[in-house]
Amino acid sequence: MQDSISKYLKSLYDYLQFPTQVVNDSGEIIYINPAFTSQWGYQLDELKEYSVFEDPNLKRNGILSSIKKVFEKKNNLTINNYSDSLLKNKEITAPIFRTNIFYIDINGKGYVVLFHVDQTEMVLAEEEIKKARDGYKEAERLKNTFLNVLSHELRTPLNIILGYASIIKDNLKDKISPEDIVYIDNLYSGSERLFKGITQMLEFAQLDAGKYKLNVETYDLNSVLKKAINSCQYLVQEKKLELRNQLQDKPVFVDVDYQCIQNAVNNLLSNAIKFTQQGFVEVELKVLQDKELVICKIKDSGVGISSKYLDHLFQPFSQEDLNIGRHYEGNGLGLALAKRYIERMGGSLLVDSIKGVGSTFSFTLPLSQNKRLSKVEKKQSKNLKRILMLDDSSESYDLLKAFLKNKYEIEAHNFRDFKIDHIDQEDHGVIIFDVNHNHWAQSLLICRDLKKNDSLKRPLIVISSEFMEEKINEFYEAGVDKFIVKPFSRNDLFKTLEEVTSLS
Repeated sequence: MQDSISKYLKSLYDYLQFPTQVVNDSGEIIYINPAFTSQWGYQLDELKEYSVFEDPNLKRNGILSSIKKVFEKKNNLTINNYSDSLLKNKEITAPIFRTNIFYIDINGKGYVVLFHVDQTEMVLAEEEIKKARDGYKEAERLKNTFLNVLSHELRTPLNIILGYASIIKDNLKDKISPEDIVYIDNLYSGSERLFKGITQMLEFAQLDAGKYKLNVETYDLNSVLKKAINSCQYLVQEKKLELRNQLQDKPVFVDVDYQCIQNAVNNLLSNAIKFTQQGFVEVELKVLQDKELVICKIKDSGVGISSKYLDHLFQPFSQEDLNIGRHYEGNGLGLALAKRYIERMGGSLLVDSIKGVGSTFSFTLPLSQNKRLSKVEKKQSKNLKRILMLDDSSESYDLLKAFLKNKYEIEAHNFRDFKIDHIDQEDHGVIIFDVNHNHWAQSLLICRDLKKNDSLKRPLIVISSEFMEEKINEFYEAGVDKFIVKPFSRNDLFKTLEEVTSLS
């Protein structure tokens, strides 16, 4: 009888590549296949005195209780990721297994079959993946910490340098020599170039990490393009280029993140001007009503791009000719950023170019279903020329005071000592809050408190070195009207003040 069972089991399991054993209801092992012997080094006759019911290892790792359950309920079970399972190899420790336990009936008698599948490589690989994932998370945390520190420690002093350089130039342009004016211009342009490079690298890191949260509203793309064109007029005039404007007569509404679309357009337009030495730069806007799309084309008669390089054009830090890149300046991030900005807003960016003839960059965006611009709540205010500034440093206050001299009255308070009821006592029309990233949570609470009481509402502007969109959005959600990222120019500040006070 036993021989017939053994032959039957051999016919079923001898060919299997993973260790297999059969146990009777007394706990005796009545069969092992060659793979079992190869794995643990035992022959069947060496296991005559062995009982699975008396093995402490099986009790510890849960296999014994599973065997008993299978005998009792006549079902199947799986035990995952145990090591050193049934027996010790005579020479080496058993690897990590997954064991499948099955109930079988042979001639009316119950048996349990155990299939041991080696999981060692998979489990070790999972552990390595977990370590790598943990390492990646830590690297991400360190990177974000570094970016935050870098943002604050570079943007804040750059704001001071750029601010005072512009003030010195404006105040002394009629009192110093042309040579000294050139020195100041070089100081300003060098600082501005450094700022632009830092900003682009920080923005790219944010987009690449998927942490740029869109703040989508309805805007007139015509107005965005006109603003970009106006801002680069001096560059066009300096290079004696023809700037062609082929915009629409009516508003063209799109649902976009304003910062994204502004940065994308500015990058594309400045890139076209930079690589065009003579001829023209053209901005064209068309509405494709049947496709519910808008298409904007920025054309130039510049150096053009070779066909073999087009596939690499939108890669970060990519430049067709490094010598050309050094001649024209730039870090190779402008186009990579423009593409990512536009794609995040549901659009696409394409390029058509001929070397030595020029380039056309075309981007599309979905038409908005809204026919009106996003509205901003009007604020109650008193004397719009009086500004209350909250800060914990005199540096920003001194710079703003110099910026706003003869146009606005400004009074400073340390935000730590600031009392909300102070606004009732003073006739302030606008509040400017210089936020340090070290006091982020406390600053948010103050902004929320300022917006809670309708009688205390004033246009509220936050200035900060923080550039992460998710952080900036926290202040917009708290009710802030405008958020200015350092460094900013005097004109930036004036425009922002005009915007918020025009709503009051």
